[in-house]
This record gives sequence, structure tokens and C-alpha cells, in this order.
Amino acid sequence: MSRTLRGDAADLQEELVRLRRSLHREPELGLELPRTQEKVLAALAGLPLEISTGKGLTSVTAVLRGARPGPAVLLRGDMDALPVTERGDAELISRTPGTMHACGHDLHTTMLAGAARLLAGRRAELAGDVVFMFQPGEEGAGGARIMIEEGVLAAAGERPVAAYALHVISAGLPAGLFVTRSGPIMAAADRLRVTVRGAGGHGSIPHRANDPLPAACAMVTALQTMVTRNFDAFDPVVLTIGNFHAGTTDNVIPDEAHFSGTVRSFSAEAHARLKDRSVEVIRGIAAAHGLEADVEYLQDYPVTVNDPDEADFVAGTVREAFGEDRYITAPNPLPASEDFSFVCAEIPSAFVALGACPADRDPGKAAFNHSPDAAFDESVLADGAALYAELAARRLAVMAAPAN
Repeated sequence: MSRTLRGDAADLQEELVRLRRSLHREPELGLELPRTQEKVLAALAGLPLEISTGKGLTSVTAVLRGARPGPAVLLRGDMDALPVTERGDAELISRTPGTMHACGHDLHTTMLAGAARLLAGRRAELAGDVVFMFQPGEEGAGGARIMIEEGVLAAAGERPVAAYALHVISAGLPAGLFVTRSGPIMAAADRLRVTVRGAGGHGSIPHRANDPLPAACAMVTALQTMVTRNFDAFDPVVLTIGNFHAGTTDNVIPDEAHFSGTVRSFSAEAHARLKDRSVEVIRGIAAAHGLEADVEYLQDYPVTVNDPDEADFVAGTVREAFGEDRYITAPNPLPASEDFSFVCAEIPSAFVALGACPADRDPGKAAFNHSPDAAFDESVLADGAALYAELAARRLAVMAAPAN
């Protein structure tokens, strides 16, 4: 089946490029992607799919029923863009000011639509069902969690036995190389927001005020020490304070100081401990300075954890369908985060990276995802669609095979 799927996917390449460019020119943010949803529905029109749309977000869920009974497999593609102003060829870049598909979700959406077309053409060979999960709101809005709450995992009538997601990478990997690993593949992502409250005054007589600035600075330093002294070096934590604001001029002690940052972790244990320990450090320093601190610690996305069997299945599928030279095992997880993690927490899953660095750029120097200069090689569209289809078809075939 693999050679036929790859060949048929190659035949769809021009159609896939058209869809991707249409999505790229009109990117949308967050959970409400009406134009994107409309384009996805148009791409799926005429296929033998059971289609439903979301209530709290503009998602699309499509179910392909195989000709023979069997379990379900889920394939996910995210659809939202980022608030980034794109730089590049004026003929190709986003036409929506301040919004860009800087993370390649337009490619994911296109690949998933291509996989739906490929598998619909092989419906007679499928012993089971395929759920196509077109998801808004991956970039911080938790769209996967909302789709789960709205029933995407029950769309076929029973929970899928496996789920797969692809994600293109604009740098670090040559185009066409598939990468995954067993266990943690992406970090958990949390947000820390702190307001330190004191009493302002004249800069020349600080003893008549209660200065929040030195305490806030001590908090930032102590948080960095906390990471190195409270957490195992072999179960790392990354804590970055990205902004710090206080005061209006040089000779006035402000009433408040504010800072916020991102916290990344790679295990459920570290993720669970980080909130309590961070809050303890901040409030302890505030108390030592006679100040108050408001702490908001938001646990956004859990660790994305690949099921070992599903990760092995992906590796075997890539090697058989595309060749040994098209697959490598990632030595470490990526410190970015993914809300496919919510799917991984529910059913055995695998998250796969696909190199999409343009041929005219050095993967080691190219702009990475989320950059206004990020660019993705459209030549990977057909193979991405083919791998989605291969994973679903082969996984259902394995479940249908008689036990030895």
C-alpha cells in the first residue's frame, strides 16, 4: 500500500500547494477561524465523510468509515496562526496584517486534508474508521482540550486505539526527514505572573517607602537558583523571565513591580512540583521584605509524551514507506510545547516532526518556527499527507490481522 499511497500523494501535490497557499495568505488566530474552516470544508467536499463542526471553536471533525468493521485511529492537524508580521516574497506572504502562519499549521491542515482524500480512495481496504481532527487554538488557547471536551475522541462511536500528529520544522532538519522518539517529545508549558506590592516614595529617602524593586529582583534570581537546586539536572526545568516592569522615572520609588515568564518541564513529576515551589519562593521573599506578592501560576500544556509502542510504529512505518534514510530518533525532547499533549494523555499517541527547511537555506542557520522569517518547503506536503494516511491504514491493518 505504501508505494501506491506515496504515488497518489505525489499526484495531489499541486492541489495541496494551492490549498496551503490559500490558507497561508489568510491566516487566523485562536479558536475562531471561520475562513480556515470554510476552506477545510471545501477541501473535504464530496468525500464519504461524516463531518461535524465545533461549538466553542471553529473545529472540523471528519470520520471516514472503513468498509469493514474495526477500531478507530485519529489523525490531528492544527490550523491556527500567530500574531507575527511576516517578511518575505510579497506574492506569497500573509495578506492579513500582523498575522502569519509562522509555525507551519497551514501545512499540517493541508496534509491532513490530503490524507482524507487518500484514505477515502481506499475505504474498501480499511477495517475500521479514521477520525480527522482539524483543530484551532493550538497556540496557547488549548483547542485540543476543548475538542476533547466536545467529544472528538468519541466521534467514531468508540475511543481511538491510537492517535498521530505531524509538525513541520523550518530549521534544524533538512526537508523530508521524519523525527520522533519514545517518551517525552515536547515540554510542558506554564506561565508565571507576579505583582510585588509595596509603598512608593521619594528615591532619596528609601527608608520612608517600602521598595518592591529589590525584592522583585531577588525573586527573579532566586527562581533561577530554585531550578538548579530543587530539580534534578537529568529531569530539567527551564524558567525564563521575559518581562520586568516597574516605575515611571529615576527618582521615584514605585508602589508595584511586575514580572512574568515561561516555565518548561519534561516530566509530570517536575511539572507538578513547579507551581508550589515557585509560589513558595516568591511569597517567602516578599514576606522577608515586608511586602505582598500576587502570584498567578498558569499550567497551560502538560508534557507531550509519546507512547513507546506508537513511537516504534511510526519509526517502522517511515522506514518501510519512505526508506531508512528518512527517519532518525530524536536524542532529546524539544523545549517547545504542544496541546496534542491532551490527546496523548487520553490515548496511545505519537507526535512526529517533519523537516521542512527550504532547499536554498542552511538548516543550521535558517529561521526557526515562530520567526517572521520562517519559511517552509512545500515539497514536503505530499509526503506528509502520505505518512498520515500510512499510519492510519497500517494501524488498522495491524488490528485486523489475526493473532498468531
